[in-house]
Amino acid sequence: MTVPGIASPPPVGALMVDTRHDDRAGEFRGVSGPYWSLRPLGGGLEWEADPGTVRSATPIERLRAENARCNARSRGDVL
Repeated sequence: MTVPGIASPPPVGALMVDTRHDDRAGEFRGVSGPYWSLRPLGGGLEWEADPGTVRSATPIERLRAENARCNARSRGDVL
């Protein structure tokens, strides 16, 4: 599903950044009505983001998110 005036959703698993929530990075999980569902790489609850405030992650943001995932896994957190 696409929202008028908004680009089509990225593939599931793409790392995106929600600029409305302090540049919070999350993995794209799917479309929920007019919103995109994102989930932190290090585990945690999904949140809904306005597609107009979401962008692809930069290389440094990808590195930070992967590092957070590795740290969570080493602590034994549920991912």
